[in-house]
This record gives sequence, structure tokens and C-alpha cells, in this order.
Amino acid sequence: MYRFKQIWLTAITNFRNWRRNPRIILAFCIGFIICYMLSDKVLAFVKHHDTSLQILEPFIWTFGDAASILLISLPLLLLFADMPNLKNDVPFFLVRINRTIWMLGQILYIIMAVFIFMGFILLSTCILAGYRGYTVNLWSETAAILGYSGIGTKIAVPAFVKVLELSFPYSCTMHIFGLMLGYSIMMSGIMLFLNLCKSNGGMIGGIVFSGFGLILNPDIVAKWFSISKERMNIANILFGWISPLNHATYYMHNFGYDNLPKLWMSYIFFGVGSVLVFVLSLIRIRNYSFSFTGTQR
Repeated sequence: MYRFKQIWLTAITNFRNWRRNPRIILAFCIGFIICYMLSDKVLAFVKHHDTSLQILEPFIWTFGDAASILLISLPLLLLFADMPNLKNDVPFFLVRINRTIWMLGQILYIIMAVFIFMGFILLSTCILAGYRGYTVNLWSETAAILGYSGIGTKIAVPAFVKVLELSFPYSCTMHIFGLMLGYSIMMSGIMLFLNLCKSNGGMIGGIVFSGFGLILNPDIVAKWFSISKERMNIANILFGWISPLNHATYYMHNFGYDNLPKLWMSYIFFGVGSVLVFVLSLIRIRNYSFSFTGTQR
């Protein structure tokens, strides 16, 4: 229990650095702006047609496709750019605890910070829904119009029909939140490990990780290589299995009638990937050369 307490206190200490930190404030502000920009078309449609919507639908439609999930990774790059945090209090921690305990505290901080940030994103979209949102676990008239009429495609809102037919708002939100959480933790873990390998390597690694998922988007690959419609389905399935970004996209999963990965497979994918990079970080910290000069590494 004493070890767990040390890990917990190490993680909580990192949150103290959030106070009046411009980088942290900017990350949350960018997150809210992204929510507003991505949900603005839905809210404008609701206002123009005087319809209502389920309070979680802005979150579902906002982060229902790979491009939107990619955008939300941008503030995460700011949030974890300096991991592991090497402030003035770190030498005092290392005198009292070993490196493994300290690193486990950094890992716990990453998991908690990602959860808080994603919770903020979910809350922001619910607030943006405003008085037009309701809490009943049923899809709204707005969702039906966007999904079945094709209007959603015209205004770039991913209201996919199979999502409407095979799920309900609360379960859909839970899975989207979980997939985004897994994707974000895995990306943050990669940033942590690369920062331990090379200074500022984490930022580059985070960009490459996100860019890798963007490149493996079936629509982009189809344009580049002029893939026919017959082969598009094969490419869609292939990239659905190997792209982390597609694993984080809710509709890019098997709902009973295609060969895409199932939701539980994506959770395992992110879980194993996150554990792997965290274990590598624990191994790396054993030989890591700490260098403290004021507040700089």
C-alpha cells in the first residue's frame, strides 16, 4: 500500500503544474474550439430546422470519423509535450523513491490526464447542445434526417446509418469515449517513451503516429492510387485492421456483417500497445541520465 501511495502522490504532483500553466490552458481551449467547430454544423442545422437532438449526439457526430479524432490529438500533443515532467521537485522525489515508482507515477498521471481531458471534451459537446438537447436514450429526429436523407454527407457530419440502426446514444457514446481514450493513452505513451530516448522526440513521435493513421485512411489511399470501387472494400478492411486511427473510429468496426475488427479487439489493440510502450519506458528509465539545470532538462 505504501508503494501505491508513492505512485499516487507522484501523479498528483504533476497536476499541480497545471496551475496557471499557459500550455495546459491552451490545450483545453483548443479542445473546446475543436468541439465548437466540429459540432457547429449540426447545431446550425438544428436551429434552422427547429428540431431537437439527444444531448450526446454532438459528441457522437463530432468524433464519429477518423478526421475528427485526428484533430483532437492536436491538443494532446501540447498536453504531454514535456513528459516526463522534470521540474525542481523531481530530484527530491528521486531521493525518496526509486526510478520505477517515479515512472509509474508518470504513467498514472498520463492515464488520469487523458481521462480528464476526454471528459472535458464530452462535457463541452453536451453544453453546446444547450436547451435543444434531451437525455432519453433514443436517437433524435435530427439524427434520422442526417443519417437517412444524405444531408449529413453534404454538411460533412458522419451520421452513419449502421450506427443509428445497431446502437443507442448512451452505448455508442461509451464506446466512442473508450476508443478515443485508448487511442490517446497509446499516443501519449509513445510520446513519453520517445522523450526518454531523445529530447523533444515525443512531439515528433506523436505527429508521426497521428500522420500514420491519416495516411492509412481508405479514402485518401483510394485517391492517391486510383483504387477501383471493387478493391475499395478490401482496402477498407485492411486499413481498418492495421491503422490505430481506424481502430479508434466507431463505425470502422464489425457490427455483424463485415470483416472489420470488433470493438473488443480494438480495446485489446490499444491495451496491449499502451502496456508495451509503458513497459519500454520503465526499462528505459533505469539507464536514463537525469540532468537538472533550473527547470530545464
